[in-house]
This record gives sequence, structure tokens and C-alpha cells, in this order.
Amino acid sequence: MELGFIVTIFIIGFIGSFISGMLGIGGAIINFPMLLYIPALVGVAHFTAHEVSGITAIQVFFSTIGGIWVYRKGGFLNKTLIVYMGGGVLLGSFIGGFGSTHMPESGINIVYGVLALIAAIMMFVPKKGLDDIPLGQVKFNKWLAASLSFVVGIGAGIVGAGGAFLLIPIMLSVLKIPTRMTIASSLAITLISSIGSIGGKISTGQIPLLPSIILVIVSLIASPLGASAGKRINTKLLQVVMGILIVAVAIKTWLEIL
Repeated sequence: MELGFIVTIFIIGFIGSFISGMLGIGGAIINFPMLLYIPALVGVAHFTAHEVSGITAIQVFFSTIGGIWVYRKGGFLNKTLIVYMGGGVLLGSFIGGFGSTHMPESGINIVYGVLALIAAIMMFVPKKGLDDIPLGQVKFNKWLAASLSFVVGIGAGIVGAGGAFLLIPIMLSVLKIPTRMTIASSLAITLISSIGSIGGKISTGQIPLLPSIILVIVSLIASPLGASAGKRINTKLLQVVMGILIVAVAIKTWLEIL
């Protein structure tokens, strides 16, 4: 395989995994369009949408592991939050994935667009005093967390997304979880939700071997670096970066729908 191919996949994977670790998202939002268009644009490879979804599923799994490893100490991982929201997302995504077989493509796109728009609006709701709460004293409504993540899971299952970019605004704006705890716990929840998609992709042969191996290696390098950077960056700046990314996703989605 050409050196240009390896370098291209490595760079794409590094960018996606670094941002994944820094912001607590899976990275598929960034890596999917880059893998779909950039290798073909520079003439090193051409992946189908099914292949790209398989490759990004692998990337999401390993980049979240790398980020969790950095956040494992310091009380950033809220185990109760992870169990309730992770369980809700898993159940919802299963139902959404099954139900999507009975929906037209236009309906799926509109569901995704509405969810992205809601997430974008929520990111700009004022969050005063959020990061003044000591991590050991964080409290939230467990059943509200489970219910909201279940709804997100249905939407994510319908469109085949991980749902992290929807869960983060909920954690920050509704459940009032401090920023860094939100990022760390989101990585763990995304890891849980990615397990099912990886199993499905492997069983149906949708994961090209070489680019997946490259992304596994780069994810384990770049995601911890991103998580380490996220721990040092001002939380207000992290929220702004998250907001910009989520708004960009919402705009892109609605431009495609309209």
C-alpha cells in the first residue's frame, strides 16, 4: 500500500481522535466526511459510505478508550451517570435501529436534523456556576437522565450515529453536570454505545482491515493527547468549541435536507 495512503489515513484519524478525547465525542462526526471525501480527493483511495461507517466505528471505540484512560483518575468519570445514560442509549438505539427499516430516507434525515438543531440551541443556554460544583457533590435526576438518553438513543439508532453530540448538551444544560465530568462520562457512554455497532459492522464485513488498523494505532495515540489537552483548557473555551462543532453539524444537516 502506498505511503500516501497511510499518511492520509493517519492524519485524518489523528484529527478526529484528538478532538474526540478533548471534547468527549466519538469522533465520527469529524472522521466520517473526511474519510469519505479526502482520500478520494487526493487520489489514494475511494471508500464507500458503508466502509467509512465501519472504519469510523472502530475509530470511535478505540479513541474513547484512550480518552477514558486519561480521565480515569480525579473523579471525572461519574459511574452512576454512565450506567443510567449508557443503558438508556443502548436500549433506545436498538429500538431506533430496528424502527429505521420502516422509515423513508427523508424521514431519517429530518429526525437527525431536528436532534442536531435542538442540541445546537441547548449548547448556548447559559451555564452559570456549572463548573463551581465539586465533583464529589454532583447530583442529578437519574430517571430523567435515563429517559432523555433513551430518546437520544432512538434518534441516534435511526440515523446510525453515536449520539454523543446530543448527550453532551443534555448533561450540561439539563442535568447540570460540570464540563470536564461531562466530557469524561460522555466518552464512557459513547464507548458503550459503540460496542453494538462494531459487532454489526464486523459480522457484515463492512470494516476494511488496513485503514482500521491504522486508525486503531493513531486513536490510542491522539485521543489521550486530546484528553490531556482538554483537562488543561479553560472550561468556557471547551463549551464554545463544542457549541461551534454542534452548530456546524446542525447547519450541514439542514442544508442537505433543504
